[in-house]
Amino acid sequence: MGEEVVELDLNGAKVSVAIHGQGRNILYLPAHSWFVDESSFISSLAQHARVIVPTAPGFGPGPVDRRFNHVDDLAYLYLDLVDQMKLSDVALVGASFGGWIAAEMAIKSCANLSSITLMDALGVKVSDRFTRDIADLFGLPDAELRARTYVDPSIFEADVKKISDEELARRMRAREGLARYGWSPFMHDPKLLSRLHRIKAPTQFIWGARDQIVSPSYGRAFASHVPGAIFTEIANAAHAPQVEQPQAALDAILSFANAHR
Repeated sequence: MGEEVVELDLNGAKVSVAIHGQGRNILYLPAHSWFVDESSFISSLAQHARVIVPTAPGFGPGPVDRRFNHVDDLAYLYLDLVDQMKLSDVALVGASFGGWIAAEMAIKSCANLSSITLMDALGVKVSDRFTRDIADLFGLPDAELRARTYVDPSIFEADVKKISDEELARRMRAREGLARYGWSPFMHDPKLLSRLHRIKAPTQFIWGARDQIVSPSYGRAFASHVPGAIFTEIANAAHAPQVEQPQAALDAILSFANAHR
């Protein structure tokens, strides 16, 4: 199944959207992390559904739209995307940073969303001000960042001499984009936790059992604030179960989405 890329104008904002496969709509908000490559997983997901993958402003190639500097901006942008594309029965799936965006969307409106899956999501502060909930993505040495992200760190090719110029550009833009939206306060919205009760669609949290970027205990605390949310751990995976255990992640996403059509 091929990929179709469309360029949308959402109230003056130019957004590139990749559409994979056919079937029911899955709006997949990727991690947008320089150390996670989800392309293979998205291809697998597209064998079962129509997977819609937007590139957030500030991450893809081209000029940066400086009107967008908060995750709140992206949440409203993607709600506009759902409206403009006339999407319905949408299974919303967000991974890591994409999970943060998905949660911000859901507290604003669950119209047209049939289910929500947040996978190793960032975005909230669950401990006191002296306790670090989210690993310092920018300050960690590369080897430690990989070890915290993957059970098998060799999954991520760290030697920039062995990757393409396109992949290198993606990684650099991802670092820039994550810093733009999540630098201060670091990778969370202080108001999000108290608003999660507004989520009205069935919600599941998927978490790598060995995640050392945001721990399973962080994920369970996150989930406890969403009415009726379920929590699923995936063994032998850390921060990117969709990369390390793609079949388990795929099964969890599809079974939940299909149960709530």
